[in-house]
Amino acid sequence: MKVIKSKEFTTDRAWAALDIANLQGITVRLHWTDQPYKWHINDGEEIFAVMDGAVEMHYKENDIIHQVLLETGDIFHATIGTEHVAHPQGAARVLVIEKEGSI
Repeated sequence: MKVIKSKEFTTDRAWAALDIANLQGITVRLHWTDQPYKWHINDGEEIFAVMDGAVEMHYKENDIIHQVLLETGDIFHATIGTEHVAHPQGAARVLVIEKEGSI
C-alpha cells in the first residue's frame, strides 16, 4: 500500500523519478522536472499524465512537428513510433507509464 502526494514530490535533478510500481514489465513512475527532456521514440507505448504544472509536448507525425499544452490532469498517449519531447513550463510532476527499460 502506497499513498503518494504528487504535488509534494521533488528531486535534485530534472527527470529523476520515484518508482511507484512495476506491473509485469510495465513501469509506473512519478517524475519531477523543470527542464525539457530530449527527442526520443520509446520502444513501446507510453502514457504521460501531468499531475502538477504544465508541459508543452512536441511530437512528430509524418515529419511535421506538432505541439500541445498539457495541464494538470491532462494525458498524452505516445503510440509506438511516436517521436516526442516534453517541455515543462516551470516545475512539473508527471506520471509516466511505459515498458520497463524504455527511455
